[in-house]
Amino acid sequence: MGKRRIAFIGTGVMGASIVRHLLQANYEVTVFTRTKSKAAALIEEGAKWAETIGEAVANVDLVFTMVGYPADVEEVYFGVNGIFANGKKEQIFVDMTTSSPALAEKIARHAKSLQMASIDAPVSGGDIGAKNGNLSIMCGGNKEVFEDILPVLSIFGGQIVYQGAAGAGQHTKMCNQIAIATNMIGVSEALVYAMRAGLDPDTVLSSISTGAAGSWSLSNLVPRMIKGDFEPGFFVKHFLKDMDIALAEAEAMELPLPGLELAREMYAELAANGYGEKGTQILVHHYEEMP
Repeated sequence: MGKRRIAFIGTGVMGASIVRHLLQANYEVTVFTRTKSKAAALIEEGAKWAETIGEAVANVDLVFTMVGYPADVEEVYFGVNGIFANGKKEQIFVDMTTSSPALAEKIARHAKSLQMASIDAPVSGGDIGAKNGNLSIMCGGNKEVFEDILPVLSIFGGQIVYQGAAGAGQHTKMCNQIAIATNMIGVSEALVYAMRAGLDPDTVLSSISTGAAGSWSLSNLVPRMIKGDFEPGFFVKHFLKDMDIALAEAEAMELPLPGLELAREMYAELAANGYGEKGTQILVHHYEEMP
């Protein structure tokens, strides 16, 4: 069997970079996104354009989806013009959206009933990880299907881990987001403290980023904070969505998460003040305006 034909639904900040890696690996990729202009560069680089989701999935073997919210995932898969209404037997669907574990389970059940297969595969690593092709990919679903598509995932993923049955990938992403939420408070407070103490923030960062305090957010997002660069590697509005999913799942487990609740409150305030389209590093504005 030759290389699988691929469709990619959703070419946002991260999706576009993933498509580029697939094109560079000589895969035939058909793309669909709600605003064609957002896919213009990919089309120039060799991606095929589809006018509808149905057209995108009609003649491919493997379909990736990476959209905004669980409601978008629901529409993409179950809508009248969606994947299930237009797909075919033996296709594999990989949802890389950070979404609800319950929805991932629903997609897997319905795919199986149609003799299709699905994997929930949310990612971490932001725009940098997507550009560099070393995303962390957390997978749930049938293990044989996971192993079958692993060579494709390896094109843009660095750490690719099978977590368990359908929904396990999404639950793992919730763990990731919970850890990031409180870490972002810590790195923001460390930066503001350094500046108030009259220290050079870059010099401070060179010391603490390689010690016990080291984290991805400290190494990759604090430099952006220092420069006053708040453009999104990951949108505040999407992080709020993720935190809401995690809090809902935690509530169902009767598990209090006060740190996550605090972070959610702080980000909600920023979104209310017009920062929803900025990157998560904008949290430092909760403490003081940066240059």
